[in-house]
Amino acid sequence: MVLVAITVGLFGAVGAVIFRLLIRVVQALFFEGTEGLAQLMEEGLLAEASDPLAAARALPWYWRLAIPTIGGLLVGPLIWFCAREAKGHGVPEVMAAVALRGGVIRPRVVAVKALASAISIGSGGSVGREGPIVQIGSALGSTLGQMLKVPAAQLRVIVGCGAAAGIAATFNAPIAGALFAAEVVVSNFAVAQLSPIVISSVVATVVSRFALGNHPAFQVPPYELVSPFELGPYMAVGLVAGLVALAFIRSLTLSERLFEKIAVPEYLKAGIGGLIVGGIGIWLPNIFGVGYSTIAMALTPSLPIVTLGVLLLAKLVATSITIGSGGSGGVFAPSLFLGAMTGGFLGSFIHQWFPEATASSGAYALVAMGAVVAAATHAPMSAILIIFELTQTINIIPPLMAACVTSTLVSTFLSRESIYTAKLLRRGIDLYEEKTHHVLKDLFAHDIIDRDPGTLPAAANIATVLEAMLEGERSEYFVLNDDARLLGTIHLRDLTRSIAERDVLMGVVVAGDLARTDGPTVTEDDDLDVVLKMFSRGLAEELPVVDRADPKRLVGSVHKSAVIQAYNQEVLRRDLAGQVSSNVLVASRGQQVDLGGGFVLQEIQPPPRFFGKTIRELAIGQHYGAQVVLLRKRVADGGAPAIRVPTADDLIDEGDRLVVAGTKSAVESLDVI
Repeated sequence: MVLVAITVGLFGAVGAVIFRLLIRVVQALFFEGTEGLAQLMEEGLLAEASDPLAAARALPWYWRLAIPTIGGLLVGPLIWFCAREAKGHGVPEVMAAVALRGGVIRPRVVAVKALASAISIGSGGSVGREGPIVQIGSALGSTLGQMLKVPAAQLRVIVGCGAAAGIAATFNAPIAGALFAAEVVVSNFAVAQLSPIVISSVVATVVSRFALGNHPAFQVPPYELVSPFELGPYMAVGLVAGLVALAFIRSLTLSERLFEKIAVPEYLKAGIGGLIVGGIGIWLPNIFGVGYSTIAMALTPSLPIVTLGVLLLAKLVATSITIGSGGSGGVFAPSLFLGAMTGGFLGSFIHQWFPEATASSGAYALVAMGAVVAAATHAPMSAILIIFELTQTINIIPPLMAACVTSTLVSTFLSRESIYTAKLLRRGIDLYEEKTHHVLKDLFAHDIIDRDPGTLPAAANIATVLEAMLEGERSEYFVLNDDARLLGTIHLRDLTRSIAERDVLMGVVVAGDLARTDGPTVTEDDDLDVVLKMFSRGLAEELPVVDRADPKRLVGSVHKSAVIQAYNQEVLRRDLAGQVSSNVLVASRGQQVDLGGGFVLQEIQPPPRFFGKTIRELAIGQHYGAQVVLLRKRVADGGAPAIRVPTADDLIDEGDRLVVAGTKSAVESLDVI
């Protein structure tokens, strides 16, 4: 894994450098023509890609309108016909791949995402380069992991290595890159997962610094906390930043829904979005591209208050339209832009009101940049470190921390979804549920019940009890009275003393006297999470299963070993879903995928009698000998089908598809029902 992490870090850095080169070439071609390309060759291909602001201002109005439109018309077909997962800002697709597909990302995403995002950004689309490079780095890592045929658990970590490498190389921020990958992409800070991610981040940073130089993304004047009382205004800015981030999330969702309703081919919608963005850019070319030069002006500060407010609204609309229409690019740089405008706007008033006790508006712009990012992504630690490493300004850390925490609290209080998970939720993918849902809550006692438990009559003498215990394979026997009602449980360990005294106890003690009457019981409808907690209360290896309506009627038993085996099988099933997801495309075309050992994978259309029933009610495994590995849910509004690992409570609706695994005969019999 160390060697793989180093390799992924190297690939991620090279990918980031090439991606920035593509943006620089496309930008020069669109806004400066052949003269711009010639100048680029003189300056060097690795020169920093500046915003197209100065060049856009020098162009006639119709070119400002036409360039983003042309870019959208190129990006739309490229994504639609080559790799549709390259649409949008990239990070949600990586999160879904890690959570649902075991880290499997198609290799073609690397080329399509790089080219599509470079065109979007270079032609003036209001998006950033950070989300694309996360997806590019993750796809590179996933491709390497698939070539090495690593298990799904390791593949997820390698994908995280690629994401960390992309962030680190793009921002020149090794700490933030590693933390972002662990906090947002992998959602795991365990040493085994974090160590390779850190290695990849460090390697990518060293390589990118060698190629691009070691300098902060923004040159900011020295800032400091003027007064301890200034933390109050910074927290107030954080509160507003949380609301701005929430508005950003909602506007993105609204834009996507609106463009879905436009009755034109999908691959033309990005062109419509480019036309609208170009219309905004006629008067406000600051919204073109990543917007770093405008952010720098807000940090200086050198923008009027009115301009800051207008640019805040214009960037919010332009980014939502670019991404909602089908453009390709990240939301990180736009979040920084929105934060800079928000902080600069509020900071101007705060500094006017309290000039002696507060810093200039540039300090508030810097703090609000991190606050909007933290609130939008729900990742405050990553936001704090990214702003620190972007600016290399340590004195701003205390107010930055206060503002980021405040904005995140506001955002999470008002909405559970981040800017990344909101997009997935619209597709029916709830990552929050996937992360918090315990495996054993989807399994129940009736799934593993032993219908023939060991029982003893209450009147059985000590010799009969000892004989049953010593000659049988059970360590627990359930004692029943004459009416077959459960009295209690006899444990083998409780009979140790009775063995030596069996002759004395022969005519005195019976099974009813030895039974423990205070032991736990479970019902068939209890999930295995509850059952396991019952086992943890004592040393029992077997628990009685009783009727829910009649707690004294014994219907069977569950064994601790069976619970553990069921847990292992469910984890294996979920890992299988991740490992074979690369074969789902083949299976979805009606073709069987050979899993080895006589087992196959195939996607089927459920019969009408399955509709309206849950997977638990259908008991497909029990009746047909096959397991439902993945569920492809039909999306009512015409969006892409949502694929996820099903739970026992998932309903089968008309239009759904089931990816099932089992023996060849079982799957074929299920497919022809």
